[in-house]
Amino acid sequence: MTDRTLLLQTFDALLQPERFRDYGPNGLQVEGVATVRKIVSGVTASRALIEAAIAARADTIFVHHGLFWRGQDGRVTGWLKQRLALLLAHDINLFAYHLPLDAHPEWGNNAQLGLMLGLSAQSHFGEQNLGFLGGRVDEACFESAEALAQHLEFKVKRPVALVNVAKIAIKKIAWCSGGAQSYFEAAIAAGADAFITGEISEPQAHLARECGVAYLACGHHASERYGAPAVAAHVAAQLGLQHEFIDIDNPA
Repeated sequence: MTDRTLLLQTFDALLQPERFRDYGPNGLQVEGVATVRKIVSGVTASRALIEAAIAARADTIFVHHGLFWRGQDGRVTGWLKQRLALLLAHDINLFAYHLPLDAHPEWGNNAQLGLMLGLSAQSHFGEQNLGFLGGRVDEACFESAEALAQHLEFKVKRPVALVNVAKIAIKKIAWCSGGAQSYFEAAIAAGADAFITGEISEPQAHLARECGVAYLACGHHASERYGAPAVAAHVAAQLGLQHEFIDIDNPA
């Protein structure tokens, strides 16, 4: 077990939230019990995750998507009241890290997604350098964007939306987890043959066709299931805590 303040300091030292301009508060979002014994990690602080953490007898939850966002209605009603009521009634700490969790070079969403796909990052691109750019660890190339899409589908176990007209071998790959469709133009400018992210919006299909760069969308949740458990497991081992990852099913 450890002290909540030490746990916060450890997360902050690892993820360095002060480096980022983010869409909501990073760190401790809801204060619970002072002495921490077990962390449950997950992607989003949904009611289902909170209920699962309670059933798992956790006193702390660590997520990528917390409860509070810039521009959000500040009234504590409806779903927000229900989630907060559960956390407060069971004295559970909620830690949330958004962009810092995407960006961490070893334990973050992008690093872990790349590791799972067998990709190695050589550089970064896009706003706040959140995008990763590189290629296969074995320095080979995918014979086509379709082959890359099949590989991606196998790894994330989700259907992949592919837009591709170039029909070339894929060597230089850019990726950024979640809703990073706005990074596509930066990936094109960086010289990528293909771009992997979670979501696709209407403009990206046209850009892919006109610029000859393959676009692959594998799901927002599906692309961000890896950073939270990696960070939480690393910190739990460092501080002698229990850790359990609970993946709440989400088709997104």
